[in-house]
Amino acid sequence: MTGDTTKVNRLLKTARGQIDGILKMIEEDRYCIEVSNQIMACQAILSKVNREVLNAHINHCVLNATGDERQEKLDEIAKVLDNLV
Repeated sequence: MTGDTTKVNRLLKTARGQIDGILKMIEEDRYCIEVSNQIMACQAILSKVNREVLNAHINHCVLNATGDERQEKLDEIAKVLDNLV
């Protein structure tokens, strides 16, 4: 992967820490809304990571592709966007 791997690593480690915290909350039988809020916070971090990865793909893989490969890369992005929407 090209792009800001330091930022991606930091965000993923944060998400991992949040997931560990959520697991602990479940074990402690914490209030459901508190658990849900932590799950949503983790999802937000993973969305940020996904944006970073996709931006890196667009700025490197797509822009540097030529000919038929470029269309293939654009088709891949279109499929990902379909999944996001």
